[in-house]
Amino acid sequence: MGETFIFLGILIFSAHVFSAIFSRKKIPDVLFLMLIGIVIGPLFSWVTPADFGVVGSVFASLTLVFILFESGTDTSIQNLRDSWKNLVQVAIPSFFLSVVLVGILGYTLFDLELKAALLLGSILGGTSSAVVIPLVKQLPVSEENRTMLVLESAITDVFCIVSALAFIESYKYASVDVGGIIGKVVASFTLALMIGVAGGVVWSSILEKIRKIQNSMFLTPAFVFVLYGLSEAMGYSGAIAALAFGIVMGNTEYFEFSFLKKFKHNNMMRLENHEKSFFSEIVFILKTFFFVYIGISIPFSDMRALIYGLLITVVLFVMRMLLTKFSVSNKSSNFDKTIISMMIPKGLAAAVLATLPEQAGIPGGEAIKYITYSVVFISILLTSILILLNNKVGVKRLYNSLWGRTNQDESVEVAEEQRQRLETDILDIAKERQNTNKENTTETE
Repeated sequence: MGETFIFLGILIFSAHVFSAIFSRKKIPDVLFLMLIGIVIGPLFSWVTPADFGVVGSVFASLTLVFILFESGTDTSIQNLRDSWKNLVQVAIPSFFLSVVLVGILGYTLFDLELKAALLLGSILGGTSSAVVIPLVKQLPVSEENRTMLVLESAITDVFCIVSALAFIESYKYASVDVGGIIGKVVASFTLALMIGVAGGVVWSSILEKIRKIQNSMFLTPAFVFVLYGLSEAMGYSGAIAALAFGIVMGNTEYFEFSFLKKFKHNNMMRLENHEKSFFSEIVFILKTFFFVYIGISIPFSDMRALIYGLLITVVLFVMRMLLTKFSVSNKSSNFDKTIISMMIPKGLAAAVLATLPEQAGIPGGEAIKYITYSVVFISILLTSILILLNNKVGVKRLYNSLWGRTNQDESVEVAEEQRQRLETDILDIAKERQNTNKENTTETE
């Protein structure tokens, strides 16, 4: 028992060290966490997924609730409005193409039924906020493309969650009536959305009073648990309720309904920075343990899952490169295009969602989980390697040959030519003045 607590303490310290390495060397911290899981799990067999029992599924659900809540609070409705063009050009096509391509692979090569294959595609359709956001903050990407990549990581998490839960919900209904299934799923999501929004409006209205209660910091997550459990107990989607609650708490100015003013005396309150920091710390701890759990669960004994994971990762990276070439404006530099094409790592949301099909008893659920874990590991590893090699001449030349000349590159070349001409003119003027001074000196003598 003592060794377990020592390991947990060292793991948390190590997670902060890995985060610092991430900031300096641009090597994702979650990659190190998964490697720790691989060492203590598949490599030395000190721990196995079976050792966690039912705690593993409960921990996955708990992590999902916090991810949804924090993702909602970080999703700015205003930023969505400002960057919708870039999202339409890159993020949304990338998600749907990923779903289709992975669905085709799963159905034709992985022996999954069509709906399960599309479920796998939905789980793997997004990018990881935990990897993308810290990386783009460290790279000299233009502000417009940086915003697009950050928003893509947040929005595609939502797309993954909504679409994956929709497919899982559809398994509850035996009817083959597609319209009926869609109607029931939409109704489930709509009612869960209403519960989340109503809960957010109510909680933000009384939050000022709640803050006066001693040790009240954890009451907001506790309320999220209540909304999640209430929605699930009523047969609706608790995940959507938690997400909607987070969006309301992060964008209260859009939910100031006039008819509510007569029912409340206080204005709707947003979460303060110290509260968001507290929730971020919780997500950091959950992320630390969960990615170690993923490393433990990676099926190195199942070579098929690893091969499928590698194949999916390669296909998605190629798709991303082609999409970047034909969708990203020539106003973006070749460097920006290169980074956009690399930013397709899978992460925490995909890993958490991967546990749900098996819990729901969906055929092929175990295969979906193991393939997803493989893709998460391989995609983060490949992204890390490409980022590290990006400054190498050969890699840069390869990517530049793919993108061709961009408007920004031409502008840089024109500016460089003008700078060189200006320097030449300055040198010529200096030489003329020097010669003039010499001639004047000679005449004087």
